[in-house]
Amino acid sequence: MPRPILATIHLDAFHHNLAIIRQKAGNSKVWSVVKANAYGHGLDRIWQSLMQTDGFALLDMNEAIYLREQGWQGPILLLEGFFKPADLQIIDEHRLTTAVHSHWQLEAIEKTRLDNPIDVYLKLNSGMNRLGFTPEEFPQLVSTVRGIKNVNSVTLMTHFANSDHEVGVDGQFAAVERLQMNSLPHCLANSGAVLWYPETHGDWVRPGIILYGASPSGKWRDIEEVGLKPAMTLQSEIIAVHDLPKGEKIGYGSRYTTQQPMRVGTVACGYADGYPRHAPTGTPVVVDGVRTRLLGAISMDMLSVDLTPCPQANIGSTVELWGQKLPVDEVAESAGTIGYELLCALAKRVPVVVA
Repeated sequence: MPRPILATIHLDAFHHNLAIIRQKAGNSKVWSVVKANAYGHGLDRIWQSLMQTDGFALLDMNEAIYLREQGWQGPILLLEGFFKPADLQIIDEHRLTTAVHSHWQLEAIEKTRLDNPIDVYLKLNSGMNRLGFTPEEFPQLVSTVRGIKNVNSVTLMTHFANSDHEVGVDGQFAAVERLQMNSLPHCLANSGAVLWYPETHGDWVRPGIILYGASPSGKWRDIEEVGLKPAMTLQSEIIAVHDLPKGEKIGYGSRYTTQQPMRVGTVACGYADGYPRHAPTGTPVVVDGVRTRLLGAISMDMLSVDLTPCPQANIGSTVELWGQKLPVDEVAESAGTIGYELLCALAKRVPVVVA
């Protein structure tokens, strides 16, 4: 028999979550962000469950080509744009939309011989200071870009740094509004802005993590009432049970000492499967439908759980590490990270099924 760890991708969650996003987005069109192999869920597994989207947004040109080869005829946006002038031939051939954030990219578009003009998303650096043109140079750039024969349409694009935090989007959104470029289509809102800042929705929104049923803030309680469904469940089984007296040590580094006699289960899941190595004692785990906790250090292939709340549990009992009964955000928050990282870090050795 194979090792009992398994990731299940719930395709119905994508239909459900996209419908909620459309409700939130109003009249705005939706880019479904499927970068990083669809946030670890597998682009090949999930893209057809998002065929009601208006477009796909990603980073990797190979993934864009894959979608075209699979028959997707709608828009595809390259969120980081292109990396070499030669990439423009691929953009032209496959009818891709590209972000443009640097002067060299504009020069490349102007000088390259293309069969058809391309659609560009001109990136405004509204305060994140990662990619994009400054507000001061932006108006002249728009005029310049509109004059390039290889450019078809121009959309204003920016990215919010704090749509998922108390700081909010006011400062960055004000930078956009001050430009007074109402003649340009706008694409501003990421997942947090889709949920909490409707004034930013513009012509297109770019939901990412909420498509997968996790929180942009990293805190499940922030989206608990939204109704999103987790799209991935990671589960395994108990492969050993120990009845330990008080004072026994558990795991590498002896990080946990039993405070009273207790039953401890060993689970076939470790950091080589993508479980966070730094998850501390107390991180939630669900065993046979009962919420319990992690004990001690995470090993490469195993971890230990407290079976006190679930005395019926034994070898072969199902363990949910995250998923439909245990939000990935709760596990991530306990481990000092975010759900994005855990989903993207699912190891290749973990078998995956779709449901």
